[in-house]
Amino acid sequence: MSHRRGTASAAQQEPSSRRQRPWPTVEEAAERLRSGKTASCSTPTQQPQTDTALHWKEALSAVARPAQGQELLTDTFGRRHTYLRISLTERCNLRCVYCMPAEGVELTPSQDVLTTDEIVNLAEIFVAAGVNKIRLTGGEPTLRRDIVPLTQRLHSLPGNPAIGITSNAIALRRSLAELQQSGLSLLNISLDTLQPQRFEQMTRRRGLQKVLDCIHHAVDLGFDPVKVNVVVMRGTNDDELLDFVAMTQHLPINVRFIEWMPFDGNVWKDSRMVPYREMLAAVQAHHPQLQRCQDPAGEVAKNFYVPGHRGTVSFVTSMTQAFCGDCNRLRLMADGNLKVCLFGANEVSLRDALRQGATTEELQAIVSAAVDRKKAAHAGMFELAQRKNRAMVKIGG
Repeated sequence: MSHRRGTASAAQQEPSSRRQRPWPTVEEAAERLRSGKTASCSTPTQQPQTDTALHWKEALSAVARPAQGQELLTDTFGRRHTYLRISLTERCNLRCVYCMPAEGVELTPSQDVLTTDEIVNLAEIFVAAGVNKIRLTGGEPTLRRDIVPLTQRLHSLPGNPAIGITSNAIALRRSLAELQQSGLSLLNISLDTLQPQRFEQMTRRRGLQKVLDCIHHAVDLGFDPVKVNVVVMRGTNDDELLDFVAMTQHLPINVRFIEWMPFDGNVWKDSRMVPYREMLAAVQAHHPQLQRCQDPAGEVAKNFYVPGHRGTVSFVTSMTQAFCGDCNRLRLMADGNLKVCLFGANEVSLRDALRQGATTEELQAIVSAAVDRKKAAHAGMFELAQRKNRAMVKIGG
């Protein structure tokens, strides 16, 4: 039994004329928050999958007071969440086939996207509760005009959290040095092929050389490692594994081979998903001396190195060997929704709570309720492929 249940808050006593829908009882709200907590994030409930998001006041009504300190971001399975991913925008200057549906996505209206002040205010709550790492994502985060001052403000929060970014690097080079000076220390660049024509096929745009130039520029600026994210798809780019490994020979690059994951609109097929063991075997066949690194707690990748190489090689195994037991991530999306699992439909709007006058204590309570709602693990890849979720570009990775 969670210690965070309690009596109804004042929010329950709001006049009925102002309520958007009838409030549940405390018991009903708590049960909705914690029902099936040993199941997967995508386990079906009595209600349609699209109805699993809670109104922020409904979440608030289930918590008498927020948990204190680090307890606020500790879920019912004892997982402490110290890593916050913030999507700055849903817009992107590429159209990667695994990220964005061919027909595109309906963007959140600009007035409904979190403002800079709102992002900082919400981030401050998470940092005060123990978050020590923030990653800026998108869409493409460099399309946000205020990304440099925003980075500086986030890094300047009490505790000076580490700030990272995941970018396609098409436009990153022109601001990378300034971002570094503003506190950016962690860099992931998405690059799925080293072949110009294939790059255009996979991203539906040109720009491979800009990405490669930015990788070298990042190395020159001292980023170590520069992480390169490679989503591997059978029959598309799985013949380039060794070409990417070769990049680690002389450069401080961590190549991260990622199992293709199902999201809305990306036409995922298990036959085209290359499992970790197959990728590992392909690399080992050419580099039999490949050795395993000692992975830290909460690491999502299985890390290796080729003796004599300056960089490293990793495998992100979300589909075949999930790492939910050590998950320490939360996601704040561009529209202000908090998502506690990449593959879960459970969301709650912190934007609405903030704009409708929620106090810091109430925001803490909402976050606490959302974290408590996180399940033990996400479902298997076949079930996930049948479940409703956002397109990756709308989540932020």
